[in-house]
Amino acid sequence: MKTTPVPVVFLLVLASVPVPCDSSQPPVLNPEALPESRSLLAPLDDVHLLSSGLLQLGQSMREFVQKTKGQINTIFQKLNIFDRSFVRLTALAGEIKEGEEELKQTAAVLNTHNEEIKELSEKISVKMESILQEKGQLLNKVEIMEEKLSSLSVDLVTVRQAAEINSLREVIQRQEQSINNLLAAMLEQGGHLGHQTMKIKLLEEKLAAGASAQETFDKMSEISMSELPTAAPFLSSDSSSSSTTMTDFPSDCSELFDRGERANGTYAIKPNGSEPFMVFCDMSRGRGATVIQQRRDGSMNFDQPWEKYENGFGELQGEFWLGLKKMYSLASQGNSVLHIQLEDWKQNRHFIQYRFYLEGPMSNYAVRLVYLSGSLPDPLSNHTRVVFSTKDRDNSRHWASRCSHPQSGGWWFSSCGDTNLNERYSRVRANGRSERRRGIQWRSGRKVSHSFASTQISIRPLDSVNSL
Repeated sequence: MKTTPVPVVFLLVLASVPVPCDSSQPPVLNPEALPESRSLLAPLDDVHLLSSGLLQLGQSMREFVQKTKGQINTIFQKLNIFDRSFVRLTALAGEIKEGEEELKQTAAVLNTHNEEIKELSEKISVKMESILQEKGQLLNKVEIMEEKLSSLSVDLVTVRQAAEINSLREVIQRQEQSINNLLAAMLEQGGHLGHQTMKIKLLEEKLAAGASAQETFDKMSEISMSELPTAAPFLSSDSSSSSTTMTDFPSDCSELFDRGERANGTYAIKPNGSEPFMVFCDMSRGRGATVIQQRRDGSMNFDQPWEKYENGFGELQGEFWLGLKKMYSLASQGNSVLHIQLEDWKQNRHFIQYRFYLEGPMSNYAVRLVYLSGSLPDPLSNHTRVVFSTKDRDNSRHWASRCSHPQSGGWWFSSCGDTNLNERYSRVRANGRSERRRGIQWRSGRKVSHSFASTQISIRPLDSVNSL
C-alpha cells in the first residue's frame, strides 16, 4: 500500500495559502476571508496524524500479509505431510488386507484338512470297534475249540480240526497286527491333528492382529489436519502365548525325526515345562535339529532390543531369531549340542559344534560352551558363564563403556571384537572392493576374520550327534 509523503502534503497546503502582492503595505484583515484561511491552516496537525496513521496501517498490513503467507506455507507443509502419511497408510492397509485374505484362505484350507482328519479318525475308531468285536468272537471260538480238544484225547483229534485251529490262530494274529497298525495310524493322525490345530490358532492370532491394525488405520484416517498421524510398524504376535491341552507334541525336532518326519519345515513342539510353539526343523543331516537362528541375505534387521531377543523375531521360513526363552526351554532338557553352520560365497559349508549349557532369565541367559568338533577355528571356547547383552541392556559391560566400535545386535559378548553372528549384515560397496568384508564375520583372532554369506545355528541332543 502506497502513502503520500508528509513534505508533499505540507507544500500543497502552503501553496493554497494566499500571499499579499505588495510587501510594503501591511496586511489588511478581511473578516470575511478569516474563516477560509483558518480552514486551510488548521488541518496541518490532522494531516500529520493522518499520515502517521496511514504509515502504521501500511506497516501493520505488511506484517499481516507476511504472517498470513507464513501460515499458508505451514498449512501447505502439513497438507503435504498428511498426503504422504495417508498414501503410506493406504498402502499399508492394502498389504494388511491382502495378508488377511491369504490368512483366511490358509485357515479355511487348514479347517478343511482338520475336518477330513476328524472324519478319518472317526472311521478308524469305528473300524477298530468292529475289529475288537471280531477279535472277541474269534477268541470265544478258540476257547470253545480248546475246551473241545481238552475233552478229547490227542489221538481223536482229526487233521481237519487241527487245520481249523491253526487257521483261527492265523486270523487272530492278523487281526492283532491290523489293530496295531490302526493304533499307529491313529497316533500319527493325532500328531498331524495337533500340528493343524496349532497352525490354526497361530493363524487366528495373526488375523486378530491384522484386524486390530486395520481398525487403527481407520481411526487414524479420521483425525483432523492439525493432528497428523505417525506410522507404526506392523508387529506380529508371539505364538508361544497360546495354550493347548494337547499332550502329544514332540519335545524337539529330533523326536519328530524319530517319529518318521523327514521334510524340512515348520512344526509345533513342546519342550518339558513350556507351552507349545512353532519352530523350523532341519532334517537334512540324518537327524532332526531345532534351528534357533538363520541368516541368508541380510533382509532381516538383527539390531533389535532386549525384548525382541528374549521373545524372538523374524520369519521361520526366512531369517529369524527363535528367542532366548524358547532356547532355554530346549536347553533345559539336558545333553544339548549347539551346531553352527556357515556358508561362504562359493557355497562351501563349514561347521563347528559345542556342548551347550544355557541358564535362565535370572542369570541373563548366561552360556557355557565346550568345544566338540568342527572345520572352523574356535573363537568361542572362552565363553563360560558369559551373559547375553543387547544395545539397550549391556549386561556384560562391554557394549559401549570400553569398546571403541560398539557391537550391533544381541550376543554373548566377553570382550570387544568378539565373533557375533547377530551383527549387522555387511553388503558389497559401490566400488566392489569389499567382498572379503561383506556378510557375517567369523573372527578367529584379533586381526583374522572370515566372511560368510549365511549362518544357521541349531540345537540337537547329544546322543543324536554321536549317532551320525
